[in-house]
Amino acid sequence: MPFQIVRNDITKMQVDAIVNTANPMPGYGAGIDSAVYEAAGKDKLLAKRHKIGAIDRGTSVITDGYNLPAKFIIHTVGTAWQGGKAGEEDIIRKCYRSVFEVAVNNNISSLAIPLLASGSYGFPKGIALRIALSEIEAFMSESDMDVYLVVFDEKSVSLSSELYGDIDEYINDNYVEEKNQVEYSDLYGRNERVVQRSESFAGGLAFNVAAPTFSKANNAARKDEEEMLSDVCLSESILEEERSLDDVVNNLDKTFMELVFSFADAKGLTDVEVQKKANLDRKAFSKLKCGTTKNPSKSTALALAVALELNLDDTKDLLSRAGLALSPCSKQDVIVQYFIEKKAFDIYEINLALFEHGEQLLGTQV
Repeated sequence: MPFQIVRNDITKMQVDAIVNTANPMPGYGAGIDSAVYEAAGKDKLLAKRHKIGAIDRGTSVITDGYNLPAKFIIHTVGTAWQGGKAGEEDIIRKCYRSVFEVAVNNNISSLAIPLLASGSYGFPKGIALRIALSEIEAFMSESDMDVYLVVFDEKSVSLSSELYGDIDEYINDNYVEEKNQVEYSDLYGRNERVVQRSESFAGGLAFNVAAPTFSKANNAARKDEEEMLSDVCLSESILEEERSLDDVVNNLDKTFMELVFSFADAKGLTDVEVQKKANLDRKAFSKLKCGTTKNPSKSTALALAVALELNLDDTKDLLSRAGLALSPCSKQDVIVQYFIEKKAFDIYEINLALFEHGEQLLGTQV
């Protein structure tokens, strides 16, 4: 898949190359640098590093991966945060660009990269995230390389507070299931239950509740409460935006992909631009285009809606062609709705928010 965010130890990534935040002079410091040397075999890697010599800030070099699962290590040298007035951001941007240049020149097909400058270099997380997302997105617009942004712990990524301060409040206000699970918790007692959602072809919601055996009276009460829960989900659905009658009538007979291409033509987007903006690889997009894959997954359908920069009304129309619907009972849907309402259609930022909240990323499967 073109771009993914993963939580992992970068030294364990099974890719063609990983990126190491290196010192300008031979030797290694704390953090990722030290972990890479230890995992790769510090004697061999340090010997090679001495042969390379000094590395200028903002530039990158490549070495073997030695004992790592990755075949290669791309070493890049950044700079410390000095308040933002010493050209620090430009240097980190050069790091990303030089990493990608080295990767392309060495025929790397999959690359794992940490959030540069966010550790010992002391860059504010929000600035480090903005740099990473913009540089990765710019590179991915011209490349089919699989790129993984690797974070090690939950503190490494905090989009809610750094980039969109009100997203958590929005989720709390709009995510129905979480609130109702608390509200109706007494009904089921202290026993654990599993609530699974499934979507009908028409986009309606069905609930399958696995719970302990109840008396007939309790079963009847439970049925009533399930119906109430379903009604709440449906009644709190997203309000429709107004569309012209002509728009609706002219699109009635279009399939999912026919409507995708209709929107793309109206917005002057090529197939490649839509594919890239939706974070889909060429094969996945081709299967949809050729009809090999009849209907997309929810994440792919939402990715295409974001790529086309559709409003909520058009997004719901597009989803309906694949038997899907936006639901306030899905946290993924609520987060995507948040970005659509803000007219923030950067799929990289949306995926970062989804990743932070434990939801499936957009464009990661057909």
